[in-house]
Amino acid sequence: MDLRESIKNQTDVALTLSKHVLLGEAKSSNSVFSPLSIQVVLGIIAAGSKGATLDQLLSFLKSKSNDQLSSFSSELVAVAFADGSAAGGPRLSFANGVWVDKALSLKHSFKQVVDNVYKAASNNVDFQTKAVEVANEVNAWAEKETNGLIKEVLPSGSVDNSTRLVFANALYFKGAWTEKFDASITKDHDFYLLNGSSVHAPFMTSKKKQFIRAFEGFKVLGLPYYQGQDKRQFSMYFFLPDAKDGLPALAEKVGSESGFLDHHLPRQQVEVGDFRIPRFRISFGFEASEALKGLGLVLPFSGEGDLTEMVDSSVGQKLYVSSIFHKSFIEVNEEGTEAAAASAGVIKLRSLAFSDKIDFVADHPFLFLIRENMTGLVLFIGHVLEPSQAN
Repeated sequence: MDLRESIKNQTDVALTLSKHVLLGEAKSSNSVFSPLSIQVVLGIIAAGSKGATLDQLLSFLKSKSNDQLSSFSSELVAVAFADGSAAGGPRLSFANGVWVDKALSLKHSFKQVVDNVYKAASNNVDFQTKAVEVANEVNAWAEKETNGLIKEVLPSGSVDNSTRLVFANALYFKGAWTEKFDASITKDHDFYLLNGSSVHAPFMTSKKKQFIRAFEGFKVLGLPYYQGQDKRQFSMYFFLPDAKDGLPALAEKVGSESGFLDHHLPRQQVEVGDFRIPRFRISFGFEASEALKGLGLVLPFSGEGDLTEMVDSSVGQKLYVSSIFHKSFIEVNEEGTEAAAASAGVIKLRSLAFSDKIDFVADHPFLFLIRENMTGLVLFIGHVLEPSQAN
């Protein structure tokens, strides 16, 4: 399977997961998360699984085998996540880490995948007497890898003396718009909430041509990031329902139609009429296992799962994934976007046609995502329910 086909599958998984998160854990708050970060942690868990558990993980990740998943992941790390700042493009950082109890050693085949495919730093630690210190170490690592934006990917109490392994992924993105907004003309306007009330929020505006397409029931705006000499093309996309309370239906649509993005992204610039998008800043965290179980990924989280390919010990027969914690941050302003995400999996011992000008006024809840357009890879997804919330 080629990289493009694998990314198309990955995007379908990402949008399906986003539907469950945005209509579930995040239905009443601003949110942002990186489905990719969660998928990487699941890929590492798959490399240590076998039998029905591995089959379930591969089916969820739309991959035929661990070898195919590994080859896709290593290409991804090399192609999509190289830092572009030296070439004048966005700054990107993508890091993986593994913490394993000192009483255990990783199986050779699993360690090879961890080291060579996921480029993960392995750390031997003492979960049995120093669980709190290890959690602090993982959190300090996530903070460093996300430029200080994600301070606590593992919440207090999530790691204890029954924990045997922690896998973590951290993702950081900072890009400047190709056409920056003039901050001096940013003004407050009404933003209409899902409950019918409204709040004041600062809106950015521009008279320049924009990448916009209108469809039945919604419009899509694409804002490209400056790429310099970087071959990749990152953009942020805003999906704005026509109806002020149309976000839940749009989230359902985006997450249910296979290949949705391929058919619904703007390809050309158009003259704009009334054009306004709000500034916003979001920090959002959740525990992903319930959303994943809701999508049929059950065995890794049960005592019946088979994670015996991780460690050289009979203990491997009793391992299960207790939780997958995820935390993300995004800030969108006149200059561009800064975003970060971190995921940690804790493995425990069981105990339309338009006229000449088109309006795009994002004055009610909308969906957004950051995508690399050459590969089609989606890095972040979220929604804004109330831009003035300082969360």
